[in-house]
Amino acid sequence: MRTASIERITKETQIRGALRIEGKGQYRISTGVRFLDHMLELFTRHGGFNLTIDATGDLDVDQHHTVEDVGIALGQLFTGALGDRKGINRAGYFVLPMDETLAVVAVDLGGRPALVYKDLVRVRLVGDLQAELLEDFFGGFVTHAGANLHAKVLYGRSNHHKVEAIFKCFARAMKYACSRDKSLRGQLPSTKGLL
Repeated sequence: MRTASIERITKETQIRGALRIEGKGQYRISTGVRFLDHMLELFTRHGGFNLTIDATGDLDVDQHHTVEDVGIALGQLFTGALGDRKGINRAGYFVLPMDETLAVVAVDLGGRPALVYKDLVRVRLVGDLQAELLEDFFGGFVTHAGANLHAKVLYGRSNHHKVEAIFKCFARAMKYACSRDKSLRGQLPSTKGLL
């Protein structure tokens, strides 16, 4: 089983986390931002991972440090659990309709961080989450996961649905990218010989 655990302590946030890639969609998430908790819970369930995140941050100042650092921690967990990345599919994508909303996410775990993020959210808050911080969350994730991530809402009305569709697509794309391909066993998924 591919697992990892981390403890990330800064002057702004204290985060403890654990991940099992071959999980059963079990989660225990507490970030102090309930909508972010909800998104990570459904990410875990739809990805079939097991994930624990316990985060305390300076929410009296702003949500920024907490949201971004949780993204960083999630990236570090996947980096630790994936190890040398031999035999994985490496890339994955998913398109998901959620009622009136349609989203797509594509991910490549090839070692080069890049983010293109377009959620079409035009409100300050989705639930209790400052919506502009979602890009910071995913930015932290890609930098520390060595991932290239493109996330886009094609259209939709509900801002809740837009964000939720992205996280569900993110989960399914990550599930496939992390999955092992028996025909690639022991091989690095790159012609360069290095990720």
